Amino acid sequence: MTEILSIDGLNTIEMRAKSANAPLKMSHDKGPTVPLIETTIGDFFDSVVAKYPEREALVSVHQGIRWNYQQLQQKVNQLASAMIEMGLEVGDRVGIWSHNNAEWLLVQLATAKIGVILVNINPAYRSFELQYALNKLGCSVLVLMRHFKSSDYGQIIQEVCPEIYHKDYNELNLVEIPTVERIVWIDEPEVVTKPSTKPDTKTVDDAEQDYRFMQRFSAWMAEGDANDPRVAERQASLKPTDPINVQFTSGTTGTPKGATLTHHNILNNGYFLGEAMGLSQEDRLCVPLPLYHCFGMVAGNLGVVTHGACVVYPSHSFDPLAVLQTVATEKCTGLLGVPTMFIAILAHPKFENFDLSSLRTGIMGGSSCPIEVMRRVIDEMHMSEVTIAYGMTETSPASCQTNRQTPVEKRVTTVGMALPNTQIKIVDTETGEVVPIGETGEVLTKGYCVMKGYWGSRFKTREAIQEGWMHTGDLATMDEEGYLTVVGRSKDMVIRGGENIYPVEIENYLYRHPDISDVQIVGVPDDHYGEVLAAWIIPKKGVTLTEDDVKTFCRDHIAHYKIPKYFRFVEEYPMTITGKIQKYKIVEAMKEELGLV
Repeated sequence: MTEILSIDGLNTIEMRAKSANAPLKMSHDKGPTVPLIETTIGDFFDSVVAKYPEREALVSVHQGIRWNYQQLQQKVNQLASAMIEMGLEVGDRVGIWSHNNAEWLLVQLATAKIGVILVNINPAYRSFELQYALNKLGCSVLVLMRHFKSSDYGQIIQEVCPEIYHKDYNELNLVEIPTVERIVWIDEPEVVTKPSTKPDTKTVDDAEQDYRFMQRFSAWMAEGDANDPRVAERQASLKPTDPINVQFTSGTTGTPKGATLTHHNILNNGYFLGEAMGLSQEDRLCVPLPLYHCFGMVAGNLGVVTHGACVVYPSHSFDPLAVLQTVATEKCTGLLGVPTMFIAILAHPKFENFDLSSLRTGIMGGSSCPIEVMRRVIDEMHMSEVTIAYGMTETSPASCQTNRQTPVEKRVTTVGMALPNTQIKIVDTETGEVVPIGETGEVLTKGYCVMKGYWGSRFKTREAIQEGWMHTGDLATMDEEGYLTVVGRSKDMVIRGGENIYPVEIENYLYRHPDISDVQIVGVPDDHYGEVLAAWIIPKKGVTLTEDDVKTFCRDHIAHYKIPKYFRFVEEYPMTITGKIQKYKIVEAMKEELGLV
């Protein structure tokens, strides 16, 4: 394998309109073989900075932040130094529980520079899920937002660890999350230290006294030195195959699994995704996708960094008006999103007020895209080179993608072809044999993009990856040119607006309710989210249970997107003769009741 240590060593990948192996007879294709990046994220980032020091690297609109590559590198090195100063070693874990901001990118790059594993924690997580994530990975540090909308993240921490209220940030010794040594909150630009003029209102200083168990992010940064030689020494000791990121995916056993990804996985995937979009140092990519998702942090952050381009965050979380304003003001050339985001942007009442003519490219992924939406994105948003990507967190995340050479009819009906250095095959779900072109089977993926494994679970890893092939659980067909069309899922998964949800996880949580005898969760079609959850609940005898009772039980303990939209209280479920619950009949009944058939 050719070793590449510099951005100068990479050649632009030739885009193709069909597989080099076409016409295919069997549903097995290989992407082009090209040299892979055989270095770490930190080393590659430094090579980009050396080439484009003065080019704009990051714009965080809602924070008023604008950094060039040299400024970004200085801040990353300073934070990496602070992490070393507090004693973090190679392989230690730092969790980040936050929506999009400049600090998110700093933490991502700083941890990569010193071999600390970044653990992405969904900001929608509440006490039950947060505690599980921190303990599963044994996180030493938790970086968090202090507030977002109605959520107070400090209060959620106190729910998990009531004793924390009386502790200082440098003296944590917590019962429920024992590995956490430090909790850091991301400074909010609007925070001031002037006393409040309103009666009976706490000053900011008073509030900080209440939350003294958390350290300011800026104070943590101040403990580091941008010229600390220990950063370079640590960076030089790392290998591309080292794990550097863990992202949670909902598991069929009822608890999330931690997909463990390496420098090699996500750095190369980010580069190839950027190549398919045609990114260069002249591009400005708007990223309203959440960074805690693999799609956002890889296609967004790493797709940009590997090409010397500029990443633009329009807001903390997705806001269609903010996207429109940002694209127009910042003259963005690319935009990432899931179909529901593009639908919301197109439907915004002020859509026509904004000049989006700077747009050219981007990626739509996360769930299947309605054909008419794709056509409107191309025609009305000027995204003539927009691509469709397919994959999963366990494949870093993308294994297939369309590109600028893909005919429009293929871009609106397929998810593209195998990416470079990646193999895709469609197999019979019973025999495991490759099926002929056009026949439906399970999608299997092989190549550099396949994760290292599930954190702390060799059994689940062996179950998912066999002889190097990742079993996706998705059902698809392949045509003779190598294009993949996803037609369904063999796993019992629901995709709500790009969020992957396994019903059994919610079922296992609801089983904790004292008045619930049994519960079944299914996905039903929805015009906005693609799919939403419906719960069929059998209450315990003699108990009156309401929809509000169940929602209250869920609220503040599981993520909002996991709370079912529909509730039905029943006495029994449709069953087979052998006693197996027939979920498909529950789905059919819900669709009929909702007028969806």
